[in-house]
Amino acid sequence: MTTALIPPFRADVVGSYLRPDYLQQARRQFAAGEISQAELTAVEDKAITELVEQQKAAGLQVITDGEFRRSWWHLDFMWGLNGVEKSSIEQGYTFNGIQTRPESCQLTGKISGENHPFIEHFKFIAKLAGEGFVPRLTIPAPAQFLRELQRPVNLEQTQRIYPELSELIADIAKAYKTVIQEVYAAGCRNLQLDDCTWGILTDPNIGAHTTGCGCGSDHQAYKTELDGLLNTLLEVNNAAFENAPKDLVLATHVCRGNYRSTWSASGGYAPVADTLFAKENVDAFYLEYDTDRAGDFAPLAKLAAGKKVVLGLITSKSAELETVDEVVARIHEAAQYVPLENLYLSTQCGFASTEEGNSLTAEEQWAKIALVKQVADKVWG
Repeated sequence: MTTALIPPFRADVVGSYLRPDYLQQARRQFAAGEISQAELTAVEDKAITELVEQQKAAGLQVITDGEFRRSWWHLDFMWGLNGVEKSSIEQGYTFNGIQTRPESCQLTGKISGENHPFIEHFKFIAKLAGEGFVPRLTIPAPAQFLRELQRPVNLEQTQRIYPELSELIADIAKAYKTVIQEVYAAGCRNLQLDDCTWGILTDPNIGAHTTGCGCGSDHQAYKTELDGLLNTLLEVNNAAFENAPKDLVLATHVCRGNYRSTWSASGGYAPVADTLFAKENVDAFYLEYDTDRAGDFAPLAKLAAGKKVVLGLITSKSAELETVDEVVARIHEAAQYVPLENLYLSTQCGFASTEEGNSLTAEEQWAKIALVKQVADKVWG
């Protein structure tokens, strides 16, 4: 990559886009056994090819496949690892009063990362991207995978195969290193690790439940439990990133849930900032900042020197357009804590973290992207 093509970009995206109706229909037909995998893949190829052209036309420099080959932003990747299988469970995730589809992943044996199907997915968009654009792969962070395996519904099976947490962390990290090596060999120079684990723990109510502290009003005991969990999340992520190629730009996206325009958690970044912002070994942080639920910019002061922040100031959850002046003002507010040259702009999350998508139209989606570009041009030129 030339210097001009090193992400993040002033006008950037998180990665997922609304699926066109004909792709949704093909996926339903495939699930019903009405079309073959080859026929579904042909439809996916067509939809992704069209999406790449739309991204280029919108003035974006980064190209993704919109996650069009996936049902979930995270589970499809996990199902592609060796030693992991798709599972049905009794209850899905809770998003502000609604439930997702009840699916998860469960271990069948030791975890490894060889020959992940996402490598071929990346090769497809890399060919389409062409000169002057950067193809990006988005995958769930190692910490997200660890927490999925530690869900109560999965924990017994996980501990049956990995009685020791240290061994589980080591194998997750090793599997991710393998994926990173293979996708790098395929030409990837920009890998985004999506990670809701930190965003969820900004919410003290969820944090108390997640840590299992039962500490009541003992705030110090809760903080001790929370810090232990945060350090575990940091450990598995940094272990996976260790010895990554120096010209591979690693970024992480942190949000508080994004399912059919709903959310899971509320809280500023302060509870996680000392660990996440100061110590995670990534080049850039894509951070949700579209509503008051994300708190203020003060925790950005904890950011390690030289790290970049992509401000998710424009919501992907609704069609209502923010004003240019409002977004510009918030960027300059954030610049009190992070130098303006290290700040970038995107929507707060993807438009379709799952195949159901958020509550807006394709036209409204591209209007959001146009606003990101308009503001970025005004602020940075």
